[in-house]
Amino acid sequence: MNFLPKIKIEVVLADASLESALAAIVKAAKTGKIDDGKVFVSPVEDAIRIRTDETGEKAV
Repeated sequence: MNFLPKIKIEVVLADASLESALAAIVKAAKTGKIDDGKVFVSPVEDAIRIRTDETGEKAV
């Protein structure tokens, strides 16, 4: 069995950017071959920028 190298990318972005980001990721990753990968979408409850104490989308 030959294992192919894998890469994991984690992205946190505003809801308004979700669809275009998904489209770009799928377009860039799709080869049509086995092991093209998967995209998981999950909610992020909150974000805090430690340096400025900004929260929510401002922190992203």
